[in-house]
Amino acid sequence: MSLLKVSGTKLVDEKGEEIILRGAGLGGWMKWAFHVFQYGELYLRFFFTSRQEDFLLKLSLLFSVGYPGCEFQIRAALAETIGAEKSEFFFDKFLEYFFQESDAKFFSNLGLNCIRLPFNYHHFEDDMNPRVLKKSGFKHLDRVIDLCAQYNIYTILDLHTAPGGQNTDWHSDHGGHIANFWNHKDFQDRTIWLWEELAAHYKGNKWIAGYNPLNEPTDPYHTRVIGFYDRVYNAIRAIDSEHAIFFDGNTFASDFSHFGDSHEKWENTAYSIHDYSTFGFPAAPEDYVGTESQQRRLRRSYEKKREWMDERGLCVWNGEWGPVYARKQYEGEATEKINEVRYHVLKDQLAIYNKDRLSWSIWLYKDIGFQGMVYVSTKSAYMTKFADFLAKKHRLAIDAWGADVSGVQHVYQPLINHVLEEIPEKFRDLYPAPVWKLSDRVGRLARNILVAEFLVKEWASHFVGMDESQLDELAKSFVFEECEKREGLNKILTDNATLVKEA
Repeated sequence: MSLLKVSGTKLVDEKGEEIILRGAGLGGWMKWAFHVFQYGELYLRFFFTSRQEDFLLKLSLLFSVGYPGCEFQIRAALAETIGAEKSEFFFDKFLEYFFQESDAKFFSNLGLNCIRLPFNYHHFEDDMNPRVLKKSGFKHLDRVIDLCAQYNIYTILDLHTAPGGQNTDWHSDHGGHIANFWNHKDFQDRTIWLWEELAAHYKGNKWIAGYNPLNEPTDPYHTRVIGFYDRVYNAIRAIDSEHAIFFDGNTFASDFSHFGDSHEKWENTAYSIHDYSTFGFPAAPEDYVGTESQQRRLRRSYEKKREWMDERGLCVWNGEWGPVYARKQYEGEATEKINEVRYHVLKDQLAIYNKDRLSWSIWLYKDIGFQGMVYVSTKSAYMTKFADFLAKKHRLAIDAWGADVSGVQHVYQPLINHVLEEIPEKFRDLYPAPVWKLSDRVGRLARNILVAEFLVKEWASHFVGMDESQLDELAKSFVFEECEKREGLNKILTDNATLVKEA
């Protein structure tokens, strides 16, 4: 094995041979609240990010358990409900079961070779005890990196949640919609400190493809993100001069238009886009059938994100992308038809990526049935216990990710109309518009923050009276052998990984 390097538009090994990374993100693991409970549909990601991402340590391994609110809120609620000792026991077992050797073997057998590891800073530092390293944060992260290495799988370390919140969305686990990471230098200083610790710990590890220092930044001025990248680049390079660095574009990894000539200062650096298509979500503008105009729209959205890199001959990595899928318990008889459309979108996106020999990491590997390659069985202890709660979360459209709001839009539309009537048009486009439309902003603040908060303790109440053996059984619902596989998705990914390799 050799450390990967960025050479022009390509990732190469020490012999100069091109390596194309094809894989998935381990969302919901060390960023647990995010996907494990999120797709369950409630975005507890915020809660667990702070404490149990100590998953979720998210390390930030976001995945989809179906909790509501922020990760830090969720972790706090569970500790309050059943006690800190039992809460920590449950989360530690969850991290253990979520990804084991059987997962790595399955992933490798699909022909995939890279896993992006999202993690929450709370796994390594407490807000009330800043800059004091929690070495326990390396426990599960090291374990998964080593398991992946045994099966020839590279890993990319993704700081998905930074102090203060680096973006305006729920997955930054700061409990609001203001990205205060950009407003307070100390939050940035603490993040620099953390990457120095990480770089020192992982320096020389040849199975780590690189570092992804900040997930989906949203700097409204577009300049502070570049200043921070300068600082974190220099801090990492002072310790680790060899690992590649993957910088996300601003505004949720979609915009490099303000980066100018910044790349000239950054060696061995690739640039990350997140190429989600609205055609792969419930709020698609129209039914996707693969018409010429629809395929043109797919390609144009993708090409616009990578335009700055292509103009300069730089390396592009697609760090997140992929449709979400219907579930029979919610969409009923329409499930298979909906998912065939989503697979069509998936295939057409991959056809674009294959022509460019693009490295990618689909979102995501495992969850509770919304997007994962592998998902928790509806017959499992966890899904059985939380079935009614998850259905409620789905009905209320509490999740920000891929929610169907048609059943509750009548509740929020009057507020949207109120803003339209009272606020002049020229003052309505608040950043991160146009990524966030007015309806998105109202949804984030009213549904995904306000209403979701009231569901956090209700989620935690399901754990009342459970002993450690019962908590272990719940956590074990996420073990590979107990999960189901999304065969259609996995076959498409395997087929395309083979195509790129043969090409």
